[in-house]
Formats: sequence, C-alpha cells, structure tokens
Amino acid sequence: MQQTHVLLLQSDPNVAQTLAHSLANSFHGVHVAQSVDELRHAAAKHQPFAIIVDLETASLGEVESLKRDFQETRIVCNHRVADEEMWTRSLNVGADDCCPSSDMRGILLAAVPDSTGLRHLVA
Repeated sequence: MQQTHVLLLQSDPNVAQTLAHSLANSFHGVHVAQSVDELRHAAAKHQPFAIIVDLETASLGEVESLKRDFQETRIVCNHRVADEEMWTRSLNVGADDCCPSSDMRGILLAAVPDSTGLRHLVA
C-alpha cells in the first residue's frame, strides 16, 4: 500500500462515494472534503498525491490557487458537462486534467499516472 493521500471535493455525493471507494485500496488515505476551506486544510496537513475537484464546487481561481500552493500535487478537475473549452481553461490555471463527472475511469487515470505504479486500480 502506498503512503499517499487523495483529497476529493465533489458536488455530487454519489460521485464522491464512487471515487473514494475506487481509490481506498490504493492510497493510505482518501478524504472527502465538504468545502474548499476544508480541502485546503486537509491538503496542508496531508500533502496529497492528488486532489480531485468538481468545478461546480470550486472556481477556476480556486483551482489555480490550489496548484500554486500545492505544486507537487496532481489536480484533476471534473464537471458534469465538461467540454474541450473547460478542459483548456482548467489546464491554463494549472490543473493536470479535466474530465466529465460521468467518466470515472478517465478521472482515475488522470489522478494516477503510469509512473506511480498505482494504475492497477483502474485496470
């Protein structure tokens, strides 16, 4: 088991639960935050490997601030109607990827790149 954390901030509790369940076996801790402030506090405490944030819950400005403050952390955005324009805007503020909320596999693949040795969790 890896000694890393993943933080989630999601507007849809079902998406949060599905992601948390999918990530739980491969990460030391998976924390579901209820607000951007709670997410920031948990990120400062745990220095997570990845943050998965719903753009219905956090603004692009908040994503940019998270990336600035936690530069080594992968930040994956999701949104229920993510499109190419949203993907471009997300990457422009520092996110590592942006996926539709319905694309669980895509979100997980973006959060766990090949080099981590954790890709088996989405296989």
